[in-house]
Amino acid sequence: MTRRASPGAGARVEAMLERLALRVLPSPLRTRLAPVGRRLRGVLSGEADEARAQRMALVVFATRIFGAALAYVMQVLLARLMGGHEYGIYAVVWTFVVVLGIFTPLGFSSSVLRFIPEYRATGDEDRLTALLAGSRAAGGLAATLVALVGIAVVHLSGDLIASYYVLPLVLGAVCLPMFTIGSIQDGIARAHDWTLLAMLPTFIWRPLAILVGMIGAVMWGAPATATSACLVTIVATWGVTLVQGLVVARKLARLRGDAPRRRPARESFAFGIWLRLSLPILFVEGFFQLITSADVVMVSFFLPPDQVAIYFAASKTPALAHFVYFAVRSATAHRFSRLHHAGEGQELARLVDAAARWTFWPTLALCGVLALVGPFLLSLFGPGFLSGYPVIPVLLVGVLARAAVGPVDALLTMADQQSACARVYMAAFVLNVALNLALIPLFGILGAAVATASAMVFEAGALACQARRRLGVDPLVWRGSGDGGAV
Repeated sequence: MTRRASPGAGARVEAMLERLALRVLPSPLRTRLAPVGRRLRGVLSGEADEARAQRMALVVFATRIFGAALAYVMQVLLARLMGGHEYGIYAVVWTFVVVLGIFTPLGFSSSVLRFIPEYRATGDEDRLTALLAGSRAAGGLAATLVALVGIAVVHLSGDLIASYYVLPLVLGAVCLPMFTIGSIQDGIARAHDWTLLAMLPTFIWRPLAILVGMIGAVMWGAPATATSACLVTIVATWGVTLVQGLVVARKLARLRGDAPRRRPARESFAFGIWLRLSLPILFVEGFFQLITSADVVMVSFFLPPDQVAIYFAASKTPALAHFVYFAVRSATAHRFSRLHHAGEGQELARLVDAAARWTFWPTLALCGVLALVGPFLLSLFGPGFLSGYPVIPVLLVGVLARAAVGPVDALLTMADQQSACARVYMAAFVLNVALNLALIPLFGILGAAVATASAMVFEAGALACQARRRLGVDPLVWRGSGDGGAV
């Protein structure tokens, strides 16, 4: 069941904008802007899939803008507080948590977008209740097992892992289970169009809690080390996820209304069906994350923590342009699924074309800005970080390549082509690792950037080919036609 936007809210916003235009804008300018106003009216009040997707994209976009700025500020302040060496250690540990946190949900963080609308549409409340409970339980258990194995590996590794990484890695493992459950809860919220509930905990409340907690800990006398930052991250992650879980439970109870809550029968836990769809999605998302995160880990194999810190800061700067892609992906993924499975091919093609445009042009503008202000942004991290600037334009090439095809990975996944998507990501990951191994020893952090950007360009081209061949739509932004880009 998809919640509709309130027409009253849209009408109020529209009336407010009209009054503002009458007071501020001269008459000739109001006339020229009238088509834009009609377009905005359609986005605010329309109930068509494209209008609803645009509304959701605007909310997600605004949240990701603020979240990206907050995360960047957090990284700057952590680097300033901790210094390059300790910040580099924390960057490696957090990268491990993020990468493993993509695999440990077992694909449920995205597959719930496929199953929840289906079960709500068919009225299968038992299967829905089982999915809501079983997905989080399975992800939490998988994350706990991975964390225990990781702790064992760290302790048994001896001198293979530098001593300054040991305790922070163990603390990162403690953070993993709740990080995983939070990812699945994000998917549950998105499947119900609870956009802010899906976005705020991950992109606003958790980084804000880490930032405030770390500053508070240092003010109270704690050492500004990677270990302290990991302890603060554990408290922030567990606290935010638990609060989000309570809010999700309350909203789900409201959807049930007066219907009594029943314990689903054992046969309602269709893990076989769920995993057949979830596991290919797991590999899609896992290899996607590996493509953009493996470089940080591999830099830590060859270079000291202070160089890792410089590369991490430089790689996070192009990532500021990436949030456009993620915003559009969040807004359109479950709509791709519904349109594809409803057989509405023309509507699907139009949405694919629109999603590519929504992704590419704002990303292009942001890339231009970041290329100009990159030196200033890196200087905020502290002395020595400016040496990482050459990494930024190289990585921006990869960001633009991915933006040029829009959220085509979500299209393939939601259209039951997740296996083909996973194969593309696996190939891109292998290419990324091979290039990193070859280029980092020769060119240092610049070699890591070239390797990652090359893998992203390959990934974008291969996914576009899969979409054309398997679904008959061309996601490339400059090839979309006026009727939606159908081939």
